[in-house]
Amino acid sequence: MLKRGFIILALVATVAVPFILRPRQPSPGQADDTLVIITPHNEAIRHEFTLGFRDWYRSRTGRTVYVDWRNVGGTSDIARYLQGQYDASFQNLWTSVAGRSWSAEIQSAYKNGRLPADASPLAREARATFLGSEAGCGIDLFFGGGPYDFGIQARAGRLVDSGITATQPGWFAEQVFPMTFGGERYRDPGNLWLGTVLSSYGIIFNRDALRRIGFDREPEQWTDLADPRFLGQVGLCDPMQSGSIAAAFENVIQQQIHLRLDSIMAADPASDPGAATAAAERQGWIEGLRLLQLVGANARYFTDTSQKPPIDVATGDCAAGMCIDFYGREQQEAVRRRNGTDRIAYVSPEGGSAFSVDPIALLRGAPHRPVAVAFIEYVLSLDGQKLWNFRTGTPGGPEHFALRRLPVRRDFYSHAEWRPYRSDPDVDPYSERSVLVHHDEWTVALFDELKFIIRVMDEDTHPELVEAWRAIIAAPGPSRARALAVLQDLSSVDYDQALGPITRALVSKNKVDEVSLARDLDEGFRRNYRRAERIARGGE
Repeated sequence: MLKRGFIILALVATVAVPFILRPRQPSPGQADDTLVIITPHNEAIRHEFTLGFRDWYRSRTGRTVYVDWRNVGGTSDIARYLQGQYDASFQNLWTSVAGRSWSAEIQSAYKNGRLPADASPLAREARATFLGSEAGCGIDLFFGGGPYDFGIQARAGRLVDSGITATQPGWFAEQVFPMTFGGERYRDPGNLWLGTVLSSYGIIFNRDALRRIGFDREPEQWTDLADPRFLGQVGLCDPMQSGSIAAAFENVIQQQIHLRLDSIMAADPASDPGAATAAAERQGWIEGLRLLQLVGANARYFTDTSQKPPIDVATGDCAAGMCIDFYGREQQEAVRRRNGTDRIAYVSPEGGSAFSVDPIALLRGAPHRPVAVAFIEYVLSLDGQKLWNFRTGTPGGPEHFALRRLPVRRDFYSHAEWRPYRSDPDVDPYSERSVLVHHDEWTVALFDELKFIIRVMDEDTHPELVEAWRAIIAAPGPSRARALAVLQDLSSVDYDQALGPITRALVSKNKVDEVSLARDLDEGFRRNYRRAERIARGGE
């Protein structure tokens, strides 16, 4: 009976806590102003920025504000939602003019930021009409995600310049808010989106679990997650569901290309740089995929939420996991607060992770534009930047949640007097010498292709992959080497295949092309994995 009572209390607490911690703010009817934001950000970020902006806004305007957060899922879900809303809005605007009818051509052309030169006059008119309109989706701001996601929205024409770079020119000097860093773009060239906070990627691990599996040191590099001792002990998220994990996988590929390029140039310093880079791209791509294949073979699962691996590492269900930096640091802090232990730790691999940004952007047709512009100004001000990395209860810091993230403003790190207030006082991303320099031209055009390959190589074929890897781990030396070579024959998804057949299938208007390719690749991988298992077990 007592046990049942504890269970009931736990369930009640689970339901009640989000309501208890919900930011105190006036109801929509009571507030002077309203702001609507669509975001993939978690409850902690939404909570702290509601409180911080509410007070900042009142101190400057004397008015109250209600922040209406719309959380429809991850960035992929947000993209689908925005597309549907803008399709409906522009269709209504277009057909409101006598003689205009809606068609598939109009629906495709109005959001096409790369209309071909031979596009029809009707297609060009649709695009021009949308870009000159206030067609909207009832939402003011898109806040959080990655540059890739915001680039898609910018090309579609759904983002507009907030004007902040003109009203606060001092903020956008190189020493305050750089345009690029480490090869990553920190704001849109046309100021359609602006980075607000930095993100990197790494490994969260459980020291107790490492000892249990016999891993006698702490992970330092992505390659550590391919160690056979991690079989069934790595928590991974599906990159098709998480933009952050897809970016982490891309960083793995980028690091391997860097390593191959360094090796080529060291062997022959007189090598033609262009030829050396082309060779490194192809070698690094395939070596990166081989690494991700073995990490996938060690995976306990591929979940659809990027918050699950850090939680499972904290409970010991996984020994390690790949995650975005702040999820790792948040989980580390939660465990330390709960029982005072340091059994959970997080590391960004040296030279294996770039610092990218989570942007914010004003949406076309924003119904509350002045308030939305004020929110962007707050987020980019030093007052707003403090929320990302100040400890709870410090002057200007968050109220309930230490967000454990790194502000984008470079000048934030020059304030020595703030060090005692910071959650991570020793971290300055702009002084990191081991940051991965990201080259867009190497992999950005293959971002969707990489996610697709991971799906068919690691996820759809996971049972066969795991059994083959298990057999290889147990096999004697000669059989192991031969079986591993079969397992890691990735010629069907090499750099040229990704640029060619895979890209064509993914961009094809006929969905059957993608499905057919996935089926063919899936069957090929399964054959390889089964054969590798037979070889490892001495059956071939």
